[in-house]
Amino acid sequence: MKKLFAIIAMVAACSFAATSSVMAQEDEATAEEVVEAAVDSAAVDSAAVEEAVEAAPIVEEENEGVFKNLKTKFIEGGAGFMSLVAIALVLGLAFCIERVVYLTLAQINTRKFTKELADLVAQGKIADAIEKCKNTRGPVAQVSRKAMECLDSNDRNDIATIERTINMEAEVQGSYLEENCSWITLFIAMAPSLGFLGTVIGMVMAFDDIQRAGDISPTVVAGGMKVALITTIFGIIVALVLQVFYNYILAKIESLTGNMEEAAQELLVMCVKSDKCKK
Repeated sequence: MKKLFAIIAMVAACSFAATSSVMAQEDEATAEEVVEAAVDSAAVDSAAVEEAVEAAPIVEEENEGVFKNLKTKFIEGGAGFMSLVAIALVLGLAFCIERVVYLTLAQINTRKFTKELADLVAQGKIADAIEKCKNTRGPVAQVSRKAMECLDSNDRNDIATIERTINMEAEVQGSYLEENCSWITLFIAMAPSLGFLGTVIGMVMAFDDIQRAGDISPTVVAGGMKVALITTIFGIIVALVLQVFYNYILAKIESLTGNMEEAAQELLVMCVKSDKCKK
């Protein structure tokens, strides 16, 4: 009986030892799998980093590629008409910038200026008022100077002459404000016209290619059609850019014209109140 229990105990001990060794092997296998997974993950991460590093210059190349493509399309549009469209853009922008600078410098605080001028006229300091107008830029100051010169004279200081002088000078200053605007409108109309002319020439080129090849395949027509579309696109873009500047210039001119009208009313009032004005 004791031998039987001893045999059973030995079998149980051997079974426990075998189970422990199997479990240890499984744990080792699991640990190895974890290590391998970590290594694979690290490899994947390093690969992702390398791909990101490699992708960075690709993005820069893509950004540079936009300008290269634009340049390529410009050349493909034909050097003749595309250069004319570019010249129209450059000259149109030059006139636009000149007008914007001129109108910006001509803008002053009209209410503050007329108030200071009215104070000088009320004090009888007409010469100081004229000098102030000379030292102030803009059409409002020029109109005011003409009115003050009439008021300071002995033969043109009646209210009718002063009003007529103000209106005449306002028209002259208005023409100065609109100077060179006709050139801007010319280039706005010219740019798409050149583009459409390039379109017509591109279509003619396409039909010439068809005639020479004796076939209407897309490969034959593609060259002329590309020239036609590219010139049209660039012409319309130039016209849109110049139109935006032109509308801004018109808004500035309207603002300055309104300031001149407001100043003209104030000038008439201050001249009527002056003792030097013939009623």
